Amino acid sequence: MDKKPVTNIDVSYNVAMITLGNLPDDINLISEIFEVLSDEGINIDMVSKPAPLKGTVSMSFTLPTDDMVKAITLLNDYKKKKKGNFLVEVDAYNSKISVYGEEMKYTPGVATRVFKVLAREKIDVKVITTSAVDISCLIFERNIDDAVNSIKKEFSLE
Repeated sequence: MDKKPVTNIDVSYNVAMITLGNLPDDINLISEIFEVLSDEGINIDMVSKPAPLKGTVSMSFTLPTDDMVKAITLLNDYKKKKKGNFLVEVDAYNSKISVYGEEMKYTPGVATRVFKVLAREKIDVKVITTSAVDISCLIFERNIDDAVNSIKKEFSLE
């Protein structure tokens, strides 16, 4: 009998996303920004950083909504101190759905199936992060029940 590629779904509620735009592609700067946040007890979860374009990059990360105002204040203070020209954008009212399974690393097409299910349900995906054994998607909080039910059905988890 084939082993199931997806064995668990986890949901995190009250997730905010902050996007830093026009950020110099400098890992020292990026590490300083995360240090400013972590030094104040803010836990960062999903991080998405695409390849740079002409020396700049946009980077998004998630954090608990309860920490959003504190994070924005810290980022704006850091920006003033460093005379930075990057943008700080905020997106609240999200949830994260994570799909897990040890067999995912041996099973092609799991991400395809997850994305097709979300597309069929017309669920917008804001950020995706993956590892060999999980796929996490940030979506609007209002869509979380539909996403969970559809993915459970797709992977026979009910």
